[in-house]
Amino acid sequence: MMITTIKHTTIPIKDQERALKFYTEKLGFKVSVDVTFGEQRWIELKLPETDTCVVLFTMDEQKEMLGKFSNIVFSCKDVRATTEQLKEKGVEIVTDPTEESWGTYSIFKDSEGNRFCLSSS
Repeated sequence: MMITTIKHTTIPIKDQERALKFYTEKLGFKVSVDVTFGEQRWIELKLPETDTCVVLFTMDEQKEMLGKFSNIVFSCKDVRATTEQLKEKGVEIVTDPTEESWGTYSIFKDSEGNRFCLSSS
């Protein structure tokens, strides 16, 4: 048996409703799972072309990660065009598209202040 995929990764957030609106309306994610258990809510989001989910949920041990640079790197076909689309939707761009020997990237912030790299696929 070998590992075949990453099922999900968690994005630490302060406000689930605000983050849900940001990720669906500005980044194009679709809700896959949205359930409550006890006093907590588990929200899984998917992008159309992948099985990997991001989860908008903050465990106690993740609270210190809020508003930091994330180790999640999002990918797209054209960083420049996608960055412009994100700008038009009101997403804060921290670093405009930059070319490196390994590819082009930009950095953006989500509604919770988390920073993510957007890289060409």
